[in-house]
Amino acid sequence: MKNFTLVLVCFITINVFAQEPELESVYRRSSLYTLMVADENREFAKNIQESFVGSPIPDKFNDHIVTNRTIPKVLDNSLSKKEMKIAQKEAISEYLTTGQIAKAMVAKWFNRSENGGFNMDLIAERGSYNASDIDIKIAKNSERGLALVADAGEELIKNTFVVVNNFKYTNKEEVAKKASGFLSVVSTVASVAGASAVSTAADATSIGVGVMGKGYVIKTDAHLYKLVWNDEVASIFYNEYWTEDESIDPDKVKAFEDSDIFQLEYVGTETAWADLQSTAFTKKDDTELISVATVKAADAVIAKLQRSYEIFRTKTPLLSGDPISAKIGFKEGLEKGDKYEVLEQVINDEGKTEYKRVGTIKVDKKHIWDNRFMAEEENPSEIEYTTFKGSKKKYYAGMLIRQIN
Repeated sequence: MKNFTLVLVCFITINVFAQEPELESVYRRSSLYTLMVADENREFAKNIQESFVGSPIPDKFNDHIVTNRTIPKVLDNSLSKKEMKIAQKEAISEYLTTGQIAKAMVAKWFNRSENGGFNMDLIAERGSYNASDIDIKIAKNSERGLALVADAGEELIKNTFVVVNNFKYTNKEEVAKKASGFLSVVSTVASVAGASAVSTAADATSIGVGVMGKGYVIKTDAHLYKLVWNDEVASIFYNEYWTEDESIDPDKVKAFEDSDIFQLEYVGTETAWADLQSTAFTKKDDTELISVATVKAADAVIAKLQRSYEIFRTKTPLLSGDPISAKIGFKEGLEKGDKYEVLEQVINDEGKTEYKRVGTIKVDKKHIWDNRFMAEEENPSEIEYTTFKGSKKKYYAGMLIRQIN
């Protein structure tokens, strides 16, 4: 059987040259669970936590939240800043291990019931499979079923991630006051304070520290982890733990509960900043500034993690082939000169999904969508998607793109 292109159902009736922002391709997203380090003694602690917990998982990922969204902060005055940073990272890893987060993520993938039974419904939904085709009873006795189960593991479960944010909030008034009086660095002050509308040192001086120093600069160190799902783990799961509600096996239920084979592996750490300005630049109060900046920092660091770690990069469907466009933008960290490969989904002879590169495209620097949080208020624009430069009439809506530089 020859390879054939995987048809994306939701685009069957769509003119590939039309722009239909409300319609999206059905494609296999990576799954994500985000947490934050919570410092109950920090100013605005409750507001920070509510803002983070209340913000949705970015829509380029499946929401795979399994339990609490916060991890306690390490508080030890005897440690230096460097030692504290190391201790907090170790505490995060310990929390993920002792909390059995990896096992909880697997349980969510297989819809584990209160009785301990599993099913393939969520995998079928997220992978656009026919649930009956990958029913585990069929999979054990069918080459096609086994191929689909393997495909689901490779495409879905294996691409499950955890990001833990450790935020640091700095009052910009403190930063500005330290630098005031030094004209040689006043433009730097403007930059640090987030006064993007200030184009010259003279402008910054005339506005003054009293205005420029209002608001907050927010930094986050984000630690990325990936769920370990390989042939060995999958084999143990299907053979030793799999049981269904219709015919529960108590021994397998207990075996799963006692298991320690599920792990999260550390991928890497990135740092990102966000800032919000008050008074001359916005009328928001401190509580609102903190809320907006918290979400912006979390979005920004996910974009940096994707740029740094190829394994974390997501695929995005093209919205149209003429113009070549997609619903990603500044929120995903797009920059001038970014290149993307264009992929066509195909099913091979074994029934597994493969991605065939059909070309490359480049971000059109004059037409990048500003989809960052609160962009409609802070930087209003009629642009609703990003366009790319590339071969015309070669691509169509539903093809997937992935960053390559």
